[in-house]
Amino acid sequence: MNPIEFYEAKLLFETDSWDLFEAIKTGAPWVVVDARSEEAFRLEHIPTAVSIPHKTMSELTTGHLDKSKIYITYCDGIGCNASTKGALKLARLGFQTRELLGGLDWWKRDGYATDGEQGKEGRKI
Repeated sequence: MNPIEFYEAKLLFETDSWDLFEAIKTGAPWVVVDARSEEAFRLEHIPTAVSIPHKTMSELTTGHLDKSKIYITYCDGIGCNASTKGALKLARLGFQTRELLGGLDWWKRDGYATDGEQGKEGRKI
């Protein structure tokens, strides 16, 4: 694989918080999936996100989802692999997926607001 093919492929499977913020703001057909536990989601999450813990992902729990959309998975940050596990499970179930680089941590570092019991102030969608 040459460098151009590598970076083109990489962009098909990853996104950053700026691109995600813009996609949500403009109504792109992206669905934000918090792949952490329901408790972690309840405490703090990215606005518009849905909670689908990677441990519960199956045909049954994802059967209601629209396969024409792109599913962006995230978790706490670079020390967590729930987003990778979630993206892999969703891909195996036939969904288009991308992983959010840096997860919730980098979302907040970039200054975006979060929702939940411990939601933080920041730039709102």
